Amino acid sequence: MKRFAITIPLILLAFLLAGTRAAPAPAFHDLFNGRDLHGWINVNTSPDTWKVKDGLLVCSGHPIGVMRSEKQYENFILHIEWMHMEPGGNSGVFVWSNARPNPESRLPNGVEVQMLELEWPNLHKKDGVTPPIAYVHGELFGVGGVKTIPDNPRGERSKSIENRCKGRGEWNTYDVVAIDGVIKLSVNGKFVNGISRSSQKKGYLCLESEGAEIHFRNIRIMELPPGVTSPDQAAPEL
Repeated sequence: MKRFAITIPLILLAFLLAGTRAAPAPAFHDLFNGRDLHGWINVNTSPDTWKVKDGLLVCSGHPIGVMRSEKQYENFILHIEWMHMEPGGNSGVFVWSNARPNPESRLPNGVEVQMLELEWPNLHKKDGVTPPIAYVHGELFGVGGVKTIPDNPRGERSKSIENRCKGRGEWNTYDVVAIDGVIKLSVNGKFVNGISRSSQKKGYLCLESEGAEIHFRNIRIMELPPGVTSPDQAAPEL
């Protein structure tokens, strides 16, 4: 009986280990193949807003609007590289978005991961005064009614605590870790910003066109196991 009692746990452990080995490990896969716009859906921009040229995804910036991923994502790691081509350029990627643009702003809800060119503050002076905004290239904030708790508050937004962004004509790398309503942003190899307790934590990814040419490359995602997400915390399926 003693041998039998020992053998049963060992058999169960063997089955568990076999199941663990059979489960595929999370891995990155491409969201942009470098050849065409497969996997992306134009929401409210022009047919020529988004083009593929020399393996790059080129956004003209006109008109303001977005294109979205085919599917929704909940928990994931997103790797994306971007380069502004104009001084003061504005763009970003929306995470956990409903991909339903507001008619006035032409932008959807979600959590925006801001991509601003370094000259943006200087080009938006009022009465000769530069806006009191620090490191706006990596700001994180809820849009369209989505609420978040900022790690580094600037009002309701969260600002990067260190300027690691490069200017126009140079590539920047964002690594976005999004898990159960928490987002952490790495800029060019270092984590500098984050938010938590997002009221919406499952939805589409949207790339933003907002008035200036921007290029993208090496857009990859690693999907992670889902968490506990109630229907009111997920964007409606389109």
